[in-house]
Amino acid sequence: MNQTTTPGAARSAILWNRLRTFLSKPHNVILLLMGIVVTITTIAPIVAIVEDTFKIHPGTIDAHLTGQTAGYTLVNYIDLFTSTLAKTNLWTPLLNTIYLAVGTCLVSILFGGVFAFLVTRTNLAWRKYLSSIFIFPYIMPQWTLAVVWQNLFNSNAVTGTSNGLLAATAGIQMPLWWCKGLFPSLVVLGLHYAPFAYILIGGIFRNMDANLEEAATILDTPKWKTMCKITLPMVKPAILSTILLVFGSSMGSYPVPHYLGLTTLSTKYVSMNSKYTGEASILAIIMMIFGVAIMLLNQMSLHSRKNYTTVTGKSGQISKINLGRAGKYIIALVLVVVTFFTSIFPIVSFAFETFLPNPGDYSFLYTGDPDNLTTKWWVTDENITENGMYGQKGILHNDTIWSAFKGTLLVSVACALLAGTIGTLIGYAVSKNRRSKAASYVNSMAFLPYLMPSIAVGAAFFVLFSNEHVNLFNTYTLLIIVGTIKYIPFASRSSLNSMLQLSGEIEEAAIIQDVPWVKRMTRIIIPIQKSSIISGYMLPFMTCLRELSLFMLLCTQGFILSTTLDYFDEMGLYAFSSGINLILIITILVFNTVVNKVTGASLDEGIGG
Repeated sequence: MNQTTTPGAARSAILWNRLRTFLSKPHNVILLLMGIVVTITTIAPIVAIVEDTFKIHPGTIDAHLTGQTAGYTLVNYIDLFTSTLAKTNLWTPLLNTIYLAVGTCLVSILFGGVFAFLVTRTNLAWRKYLSSIFIFPYIMPQWTLAVVWQNLFNSNAVTGTSNGLLAATAGIQMPLWWCKGLFPSLVVLGLHYAPFAYILIGGIFRNMDANLEEAATILDTPKWKTMCKITLPMVKPAILSTILLVFGSSMGSYPVPHYLGLTTLSTKYVSMNSKYTGEASILAIIMMIFGVAIMLLNQMSLHSRKNYTTVTGKSGQISKINLGRAGKYIIALVLVVVTFFTSIFPIVSFAFETFLPNPGDYSFLYTGDPDNLTTKWWVTDENITENGMYGQKGILHNDTIWSAFKGTLLVSVACALLAGTIGTLIGYAVSKNRRSKAASYVNSMAFLPYLMPSIAVGAAFFVLFSNEHVNLFNTYTLLIIVGTIKYIPFASRSSLNSMLQLSGEIEEAAIIQDVPWVKRMTRIIIPIQKSSIISGYMLPFMTCLRELSLFMLLCTQGFILSTTLDYFDEMGLYAFSSGINLILIITILVFNTVVNKVTGASLDEGIGG
């Protein structure tokens, strides 16, 4: 007797078959696994820090106000927003942070955009050199230019510190607003992030369709109108992308406002974290909200971007603007001087600082006495308490510094390998499922940590992994976890862009030949997209070497170089911190040069470098 299948059993069989078909494709399995990973690693820290804003912390202000040592309360929100300290703890730092982020965006877009226009659209002299040197400020640690600004412009009469180079040699004392506060902070951060604008805007200028501007020329349109109505609107996507990257990054910047004396949400978080723990977590949440808001605004702008169609003219090479026989050299010389002070002078400055008996005292420049220089900061091989050494050995013999250097390399290599591999897999899986909502979700979740300010991400993981249940504080494991999650976007975006250019027929031919997935990846896909995939590994490595904001809450001094530098600064051993800066810069430049030579990849490649 035939048995008929019930409707429920039929539906179950259909679902099971669909599931088996779905999981039989490696890219679907990867998408599912990566979706789970990025969801947990992104959502869990956010949930932890939101919970922390309601918790009562023993020994802090919320415990004092509630009279309790445990439980949950709204007192952190009430006190932060309504107390007499609300202006000091919240509103002033919030306004300063917004001013800093907006100002940084303006400086970076104006400086980087003008530079990109000159390199790609004019007959500027020495373009290859200028293009290569322009990206140095981004490669170097964020605080580099802040320290250089201090060394140049500080004076005893205005800032109460040692006389900087300008005050010591020329007697020029810059006003306080120039030396400390909002103005120097936004200029320094703007110069640091200007390479973002240069790379993004320069790419569009270089690849712009010649039809559009030629059509305007044939129709006798004035040049200013062509620039305002055609050229700038086409550059709008790059400007929006620059704002997206720079705004979120500058909001979470700690080193620059810390060195230049500006109170922002990030510096206030650090100062409040011990006694106002719950309120500090609210500041971190506010920084995260700004990062997400910028991403949503960028998504909205995607739907309103205009397309342009030529009404006349024919395709041709974009004609470059002639700056004149003398003009192309005069403008190039000005840019050479500017890039010297942003790219080469920092290295020279830090080197000088390590040979001065009293760092910041440049008297040897006008006395001409070489005896004023010393090598004690480098070569002292015993613990000396006098001569300002505070019991420290010289840099070359200092175990703390070299142990931190090894730790920095360990964290950087591990983050690069993990973030690069996970990002490559995400890029591959998303490209294979590019039209699905699941792929869009995974892609967005993987990119979200990058848009969140670094110090807010560090704070969230500090709360998540520094408690009685799970305590990973001051371990390389925690630094590697946080670094990997923060830097996955570098690799995933690099991998996705390259995978989308790869024809699906290449892999399909291998599937017909019954080639296993691992072999398809290692023998076909990875070799074809080698340069983009290597970039996905190298960007996390280079960024991790110079990271401070992300890691400063998660470990103590002597663990990695960036936190050790901060420790020596607090001790007053400025020669040591200058030496660490020098070590970091040289290490980054050496690795960057080696990668360029071995792979041919460069940040400014294709723009003019």
